[in-house]
Amino acid sequence: MALFQISNEKVTIQVDSLGAELKSLKSVTEGREYMWDADPAYWKRTSPVLFPFVGGLKGGVYRDKGVEYPMGQHGFARDMEFQLKSQVAAEIWFRLESNEETFAKYPYPFVLEIGYELSGYTVIVKWRVKNPGQDTMHFSIGGHPGFWCPIDPDRKQTEYRILFDRKDQVVSSCIEKGLVNGQTKTYILQDGSLPVTEHLFDGDALVIEDHQAQSVALAGPDGKPYLTVDFDAPLFGIWSPPGKGAPFICIEPWYGRCDSLDFAGELKERKWGQELAAGAEFVAEYRITIA
Repeated sequence: MALFQISNEKVTIQVDSLGAELKSLKSVTEGREYMWDADPAYWKRTSPVLFPFVGGLKGGVYRDKGVEYPMGQHGFARDMEFQLKSQVAAEIWFRLESNEETFAKYPYPFVLEIGYELSGYTVIVKWRVKNPGQDTMHFSIGGHPGFWCPIDPDRKQTEYRILFDRKDQVVSSCIEKGLVNGQTKTYILQDGSLPVTEHLFDGDALVIEDHQAQSVALAGPDGKPYLTVDFDAPLFGIWSPPGKGAPFICIEPWYGRCDSLDFAGELKERKWGQELAAGAEFVAEYRITIA
């Protein structure tokens, strides 16, 4: 594993080759760090990629073409060493290819490339998934970046708010034992704003499906956003460890999610899962912008 750094006139980022994980996002002018520091007392990661699964699987297994495979939450890419593909002043790319280790867990050949491009105060996180095999590939992919909240250590998290690019409400699927349980909870917004309360994450992540929002921001006591995540993903999660008072919040664009409690189907039937034809390429990105 190795740490790589790129910068422009506004921001500097660091990326670990282990998992191609974004570890640091700093303002050049203020030197302020925006990424969570992976303190294992709360959560040992900062911004893992979720591939080839997002979320947990019922019973810790999935079925594909009649064969059952064990699989941990969020897949395996976050724990694998990526190779540096290219690096220039304000853009860097990493690459992971299927191998004997991955075939034992996931039967599809793949190439996963993760890139980071800097543009002003924005980090563009880019994904490319390629299918070099002969069969249609079924997978999910997602981001899991964690950001300091509070960003000012002298303030309380409960003074902060989550801002959405919609004004009235968001509806979250409810989580039970790491799986969607078929129930929903509606969060009423105050002009697009949701207070961060002490018990907001008691039921685990907010899982917001069906393109309800495409931009989510964290705002301080002054109500102004200090960090915004923009995406085209069909669903996203918002998470902080339940009951821990952890000083960070994750905003997670997803192309896939955990199983339902009653799910009994095959990999190709997982809700929001992606399908990639032989020889085809999946491309997606999301953007992190600091104020």
